[in-house]
Amino acid sequence: MPKQQGQSAAVQGVLIGAMAVWGLNVTAVKLLTGWFEPTALAALRMIVACAALTVIVLWKRCGIPALSWRQFAAVIVCAVLMVYANQILFAEGLQRSTATNGALIMALSPLVSALLAALVFRERLTLQRVCGVVLGFAGVAAVVLSHPGAGLSSGGTGDLMLVAAVISFAAGGAIIQRLARQLHPLSISWAIYLIGTVLLVGHTVIGPTALNTGSLFPGWWPWALVLFSGILATAVCNLIWNRAIGTIGVARTAVFLYWVPVFGVAFAALLLGEALTRWHFAGFIAVVAGTYLGTRQPTAVPVVAP
Repeated sequence: MPKQQGQSAAVQGVLIGAMAVWGLNVTAVKLLTGWFEPTALAALRMIVACAALTVIVLWKRCGIPALSWRQFAAVIVCAVLMVYANQILFAEGLQRSTATNGALIMALSPLVSALLAALVFRERLTLQRVCGVVLGFAGVAAVVLSHPGAGLSSGGTGDLMLVAAVISFAAGGAIIQRLARQLHPLSISWAIYLIGTVLLVGHTVIGPTALNTGSLFPGWWPWALVLFSGILATAVCNLIWNRAIGTIGVARTAVFLYWVPVFGVAFAALLLGEALTRWHFAGFIAVVAGTYLGTRQPTAVPVVAP
């Protein structure tokens, strides 16, 4: 038992570090939208992540997964939702919104995942979870309405895109939960990122934006951020996430997503000089409280044998 507790504590400590990287990644992607067109940026980040995952797969000798047609179709759907659509919505949303709002909206991830699990896996929605839904989306509304002249303005549209990115990723995660019972998580991740990256590259090549050397290589600093975002934030942190799920379970791992907006807002204020208003604090508290209520499992009452 002490060894298991020590392993659990070590995994949780590494998870905190991964959440800090994900929080910083929000700011990094926001900065990168100033140098790269959003779709091209998403493609570049995923190419780097896919290359890193390929190296890790070869190192771990997981091999290419043998998929049935049904599994292959599920992997394609996951690639579209979790890589292609998610990355485009994330980059486009951050270009129109702020890193602070992006970090706060990402706090809805556990709540959206819980709601989709209730729909897909027939889990019962309790009053506690309904309260979580209300609080969580009230928090997002507070963030969106904090923009001057709120509505479907540039900021409001970006926030809605970020919400759509969260929903897209969570929908793919529900499919992953089924696939993970049959296939190695690392192999699944590699296959999803490979297909998603191909889709993003194809979208970028045939897109209306003209690509040239200047647009793809604006300098060493933007590419340093691309490498950080693709290798560390995407490839490595996703592997940490998958390992944590296998060690301490999905429910306990999901709780650590609450740290992403904490780090994200802190880095946005520290590095980008974004102003923090009382609306951001109110929205953050409502989102975290709603997410906690929406994903918290009811405590079972222990039964004492007579």
